Amino acid sequence: MDDRDELTDLPGRRIFLRLLDERIHEAEGQGGTVGLLLADIDRFTQINVTYGFACGDRVLRHLARQLAAVGRARDIVARVGDNRFAMILPGLMNRGHAELAAQKLLRLLEVPFEHDDARLRLQATIGVALYPHHASGAQDLLARAEFALALARHEDRRYGFAPDGSDIGSLSYQWDLELELANAIDRGELSMFYQPQVALGDRRVVGVEALMRWNNRNRGMVPPDVFIPLAERTGHIRKMTLWAMNTVLRQTSQWRHDWGALSVSVNVPSELVAHSDLPDMLRNALQLFGSDAIRPMIEITERSLMVGDRALQQLHRIREMGVRVSIDDFGTGYSCLAYFHKVPASELKIDKTFVSRLLTDTASADIAMLIIDLAHRFDLDVVAEGVEDEATCEKLASSGCDVVQGYFFAKPMPADACEQWLQAFGRVETKPTAA
Repeated sequence: MDDRDELTDLPGRRIFLRLLDERIHEAEGQGGTVGLLLADIDRFTQINVTYGFACGDRVLRHLARQLAAVGRARDIVARVGDNRFAMILPGLMNRGHAELAAQKLLRLLEVPFEHDDARLRLQATIGVALYPHHASGAQDLLARAEFALALARHEDRRYGFAPDGSDIGSLSYQWDLELELANAIDRGELSMFYQPQVALGDRRVVGVEALMRWNNRNRGMVPPDVFIPLAERTGHIRKMTLWAMNTVLRQTSQWRHDWGALSVSVNVPSELVAHSDLPDMLRNALQLFGSDAIRPMIEITERSLMVGDRALQQLHRIREMGVRVSIDDFGTGYSCLAYFHKVPASELKIDKTFVSRLLTDTASADIAMLIIDLAHRFDLDVVAEGVEDEATCEKLASSGCDVVQGYFFAKPMPADACEQWLQAFGRVETKPTAA
């Protein structure tokens, strides 16, 4: 029996595959081209978590309407996955027509979607494949469109065409990583590294930032900018963040050094900031491994502030527990002051892209100074990341920056190496001298 999606009243996957097969056979007899667009709503899980499933359903119906607005009378729109839609484009003259359809859909989605008092800027990633250029059958064409979508997302592009064949290995690599990441914790492949933070005033160590590392048994060290987005897309990020919280608190509470209580920060992805159980996750970790020797902090990005009042409510609950909040990579995201002044933050972190150009680029220096001044007006400390030399330290100190971290003092280190560094820092001649 044919299936139709109850929510959108669109054809389901079985009908879609039959219709795609029919259009391919028609094109085969006429020597024509069939285009296939796959559209996936970005961060759909976060929409459900933050605004509720009713909002998620409205978003799905909204995307279905936008696809219908893009298509011609003979084009076919179907829902082929949870938040994945397909559009069959028969009788194309060339690939440019499929590209125009993708661009039109993205333009339609630029109009904010309103839900209650929230205005959501929906984003989608689109994969495009063409018959007969990329595949000769319905299943293969769908697979190539899915590949194009995955590749576009991996390369941080809004849409992309299926490659001609030479890049197929990159998708296989991504799929293999997804499977291996699912069991990385159980296999003991994840670890936490720590980078010290030093106060500019007296060059005292005041804290550490915890950074996750993945040493895969087959591939060696996998870069964080590869596996963290992968964990967010595949739903593993919550489990990994919970593991990180417990591991960091357990390890740092056991350190022995002369620096007193240290600020210990853990990165929390924006997807989890508005999640209802984040405060409970933190509370349970603190009950198990909390210590007077550490002052816990979570680091969030500016993007986390754009999901509405729920995130702010969660952050206030977290502050009431004694866990401080740091806004990471400030200046690279939305920098929305309408949200910023409501956030119960203790600290701003200047992104390393500005710090690295502090001595050579006037605009970067001006931005850094503006961030420092803004933070101090709100009674926040300022941490500069990516400091690699004494001259940058001196420039930041003269601008009023409070704390720095970077290779000038230490690279990220495993827990035992960081403890040894803390014990030795200040007692060796190679310690950087005060400005």
